[in-house]
Amino acid sequence: MSDGAIFAKKPELSLAQYKFAVLNGTPEQSKAAKQKLVDGIKQDKMASYYTILVAEGVLQEDRALARELQEASVAELAELDKNVEVAKEEHGDLEQNESSIHRAVFLAQMGEEEKAHTAYEEVLQRPTTTLNQKLDIVFGKLRLGMFYYRPIIVQREIDRAHELVNKGGDWDRRNRLKAFECVWRCSQRQFKEASDLFIECLSTYASPELMPLSEFVCHGTIACAVTMSRSDIKKKVIDAPEVVEVVNYIPNVDKLLRSLYDCKYADFFVALAGVETDHLSVSRYLFEHRRYYTREMRIRSYAQLLESYLSLTIKSMADSFGVSQEFIDKELSRFVAAGRLHCVIDKVAGIVETNRPDTKNAQYQTTIKQGDMLLNRIQKLSGIISV
Repeated sequence: MSDGAIFAKKPELSLAQYKFAVLNGTPEQSKAAKQKLVDGIKQDKMASYYTILVAEGVLQEDRALARELQEASVAELAELDKNVEVAKEEHGDLEQNESSIHRAVFLAQMGEEEKAHTAYEEVLQRPTTTLNQKLDIVFGKLRLGMFYYRPIIVQREIDRAHELVNKGGDWDRRNRLKAFECVWRCSQRQFKEASDLFIECLSTYASPELMPLSEFVCHGTIACAVTMSRSDIKKKVIDAPEVVEVVNYIPNVDKLLRSLYDCKYADFFVALAGVETDHLSVSRYLFEHRRYYTREMRIRSYAQLLESYLSLTIKSMADSFGVSQEFIDKELSRFVAAGRLHCVIDKVAGIVETNRPDTKNAQYQTTIKQGDMLLNRIQKLSGIISV
């Protein structure tokens, strides 16, 4: 218990994903997810969570099941209360803390969110709680926040975990924190931060309680695809042994990365559609960002193609992406007007001319502005000194 391996897994985050699939998946996905959700609830004796799902209309009420879950959870909670009392009477501080953590974990497991947070916090504030116990408690509270999707709580516990890790957390807990934070950054559309964390912990990923390796790689590579340079995608992602190991489980993600790197834009568009259908639309962490992500990836592919030419015809560009000229014209017009692509469209001639930004002139103007600010500060300082 002291290594955190037991209570780090509750509540099962996969159940929150199943709930999401029931509400947002296709009829086939919803039916399969509902059965897995019910099975998980039965296995973990989640009486309170079952009541919540029935009230929300996610599951239909089964009074016999509700009664069975209630009786099982009450019996186990009574046993855990007894263990807490025995630890107080017969054991030391370490065992008392362990038994109290077990009780808090079961409250979280059965769906008592507020009571679990309170129980965790009570143990966390004890002067006898060790650093590793505190870290494991914070991970438990972090899981609760992610399970019920409480952004404020999740960010607070991530910050708290960083503070504790910096005081002497072991390698396993440091790596686990990076993995949890990577997935959370994805859910907050902070793809640059998520990609950095993904690369840091990929080779040592050991957090199956968060999600299987294939799903973690899926989320991480999706973040990398929209933020990393083309050369880094090849070196750090496509050729990474851990990614190669699971690409068969995420073929569209693999195709997305490789087609972008190989400049096979027609294949890229097909893969992007597959990623949206198979991953973005069914992930509770990425669902809200699916339109943003597909838009940014399209912009990236257009910019990558245009970098290679001074000008090219709309027809050749449409052929490269396997779409109609009308589609490309509409896409480019929208992104050029928004300042996202640096090119000019000659509709009469049917040509797209690149218009690369003058970076040297921009750097010169920035240097001048910064120099003026520095001179003003020096003049103010000299005035103060002379006085």
